[in-house]
Amino acid sequence: MDGVNRLPASLCVVGLLSLALIACAVPGRRAGPELPEAPATMSLTSPAFAEGAEIPKRFTCDGDNRSPPLAWSDPPEGTRALGLVMDDPDAPGGTFTHWLVYDLSADARSLPEGVPAGRELPGGGMQGENDFGRTGYGGPCPPRGEQHRYRFAIYALDAPLDLPPGAGRAAVLEAIASHALARGMLTGTYRRGE
Repeated sequence: MDGVNRLPASLCVVGLLSLALIACAVPGRRAGPELPEAPATMSLTSPAFAEGAEIPKRFTCDGDNRSPPLAWSDPPEGTRALGLVMDDPDAPGGTFTHWLVYDLSADARSLPEGVPAGRELPGGGMQGENDFGRTGYGGPCPPRGEQHRYRFAIYALDAPLDLPPGAGRAAVLEAIASHALARGMLTGTYRRGE
């Protein structure tokens, strides 16, 4: 191998360490589909907090970890089901899913406070698995000292999603993207103490 240019061993070690650091910088990154686009013709509100306001502590991991009450406007004609996604786009590892609800009745106009954690909802509809590894709602729980945004998005769908209970974000958002007629959005914030 005489005459062949070789990199000094120290450069090889530095290169390998750099690659290892890059690979370790994004473990658990929740890459996956973003919220599907749809005409923003629905409104989504909560009596618990206003658009852009802080989500009350009782709806977070520092409180009772209950889902907030939500209400939405009439969906467009042709709506056959509704879906809801709550996520945190500011999470350190990438967008973090807090709540997936799908195949709600097209006649539904609200969800009460404290939706039970079961895979199937009493009045119809199903819940998917959040990024805490549980089915149902998981409240805001950002790293201490950081304020994060939490997006609630309601979707009017032209058909039920035909997914089993406990489906994950990728499957739910892919199905929503294929059936979305309209959406409404509500964003709240939460910051934990130091």
